[in-house]
Amino acid sequence: MISAGDFRNGITIELDNNIYQIIEFQHVKPGKGAAFVRTKLKNIKNGGVVEKTFRPTEKCPQARIDRKDMQYLYSDDLYHFMDVETYEQIDLAPESVGDALKFVKENEMVKVCSHNGQVFAIEPPLFVELEITDTEPGFKGNTATGATKPAVVETGATVYVPLFVEQNDKIKIDTRTGEYLSRV
Repeated sequence: MISAGDFRNGITIELDNNIYQIIEFQHVKPGKGAAFVRTKLKNIKNGGVVEKTFRPTEKCPQARIDRKDMQYLYSDDLYHFMDVETYEQIDLAPESVGDALKFVKENEMVKVCSHNGQVFAIEPPLFVELEITDTEPGFKGNTATGATKPAVVETGATVYVPLFVEQNDKIKIDTRTGEYLSRV
């Protein structure tokens, strides 16, 4: 159990049969009345954000989130992952994976997040290196504005890249934002 007076950013708590991560908190001491803690909570299963106030003495159970490194094997109707230590495999439905794997190739490592054995999210590596399979040629002299063009990478995702990047180039991508970082 954790009291509201001890809240910090990033802590996960159980509240109303849901699991929330504290995004923002503020300890407020008004001129009149009792102090309170104002928080912004993100539901880690569906991504919704709610605001809630607590008395500093209120207690909430702290949620234990397990993050396990697993290898993404392949996808058919389901997405298949394997624990590289025990060789156990799990299969996840496309709804629970979402678009977390749009920059991840087969046989790459990802983090599988679960609570009480129920998987709720897949965390790809922060940066990936992928090859461009299709893009238009850039035109000389059209670089004054820092122009970009769409490029399709080997996983099928589309990334906007500078005009000098060509087909078959390897590029580095930030998976959180989907932005081009550099050529490799």
